[in-house]
Amino acid sequence: MSKLKNLTRIESMLQPDVASNNACSTPQDCDKAAREHEWRTPPSRSELVLLALVMAILFVSLVSAFRNYLLLVDNFGDSSAYMNLASAIRQWNFQGLVVKHFWGLPYLMAAVSMLTRISDRSSLLVISLVSSLLAVLLAHRLWGGWIAGFFAVLNFDWLQRSFLGGSEPLFVTLLFGAFLAVRKDRWPLAALLAALATVVRPLGVFALLGIGLTLLWRREFMKFAIAVGTGLAVGLMYALPLAHLFGDPLATVHSYVRPEWGGGWLFGIPFWAIIKGTLIYPAPWTNLVLTFGWILLVVIATAVMIRARDFRDYARSNPVEMLFALPYIWCLFSYNYAFWARGSFPRFSIPVVPFVLVALCRWLPKDRRVLWATGTLSALMAAASAVGVRNVADAVRKTIG
Repeated sequence: MSKLKNLTRIESMLQPDVASNNACSTPQDCDKAAREHEWRTPPSRSELVLLALVMAILFVSLVSAFRNYLLLVDNFGDSSAYMNLASAIRQWNFQGLVVKHFWGLPYLMAAVSMLTRISDRSSLLVISLVSSLLAVLLAHRLWGGWIAGFFAVLNFDWLQRSFLGGSEPLFVTLLFGAFLAVRKDRWPLAALLAALATVVRPLGVFALLGIGLTLLWRREFMKFAIAVGTGLAVGLMYALPLAHLFGDPLATVHSYVRPEWGGGWLFGIPFWAIIKGTLIYPAPWTNLVLTFGWILLVVIATAVMIRARDFRDYARSNPVEMLFALPYIWCLFSYNYAFWARGSFPRFSIPVVPFVLVALCRWLPKDRRVLWATGTLSALMAAASAVGVRNVADAVRKTIG
């Protein structure tokens, strides 16, 4: 029962302050109050799945009205790189391949393609959508309905990576699965999931370190040894092919260190690259508003994390989650590549959005009508962003004209 205390605490913090309406003046007033209370109950898991599917339909429909959807998938983000990697893995032919991305997602894509005979593009889309749904369901288990709901709808980059393909949905699913395994005292499974998350996106290593440090703090040395062994086994299996193919077991790690990053370091002085990138790389005002909105939101949430007693209680109850979230947030603000530091901040922030929402939970609008309206608007705006806001705006003007 102790493992349920944290979720109970979060849900109690998120419950709407609905006064008793026993003294309704008319039956109609009582019915209205009952309906209002119903809207202010947290969304269920099935409702969140339905919301995600509706957003997917809206997103794909709007994209398809302006562009060839599958062609957009091929040219979106890192999709083509992941598909090339998956194809190379299936054929085990890496001639001419440039090592850039971590291989966790391409390995899974290759496996799905070989088992189902679908294309690499289709396997990317299937993995991204299924992982996105699983991540929302895991968020519901970890933090309750409101946190899971707003996590699902707020971030445009999350929606684009869920419906156009990307590594973030798989990474987040493995990460949240590790957190849930920790809460259930299933430490070997937690270490396995955190290690797998790390070979999808490297900052998953903070979750793996959090598991090890927590077990050491609790003096559970046998569990610590098993967790370390699990992490090392996954790392070894990942590194051996790289050592054989490229002569460098850390080839994908070293691909993140480049001369164009100040001093060749991936992380530097907090906020410096964000400011530098804003000054030297012009961007539309809409992009600036969106990215700086997320930067401000995470800054405010971080301040609340430090000062709020409720959040400190949550952190003490869930040290592994905090040992992941706090260094990850520091990395967000310290990312040293000026071209991406500001423009990709919303995408990079996806794994810590639930912690931001937990910190700010008292200010969340606890109304499912707001959640659905936000989800609908976010899906349409994310799709418009993917095909070009100007293209959509011009088409709307021509239609009205």
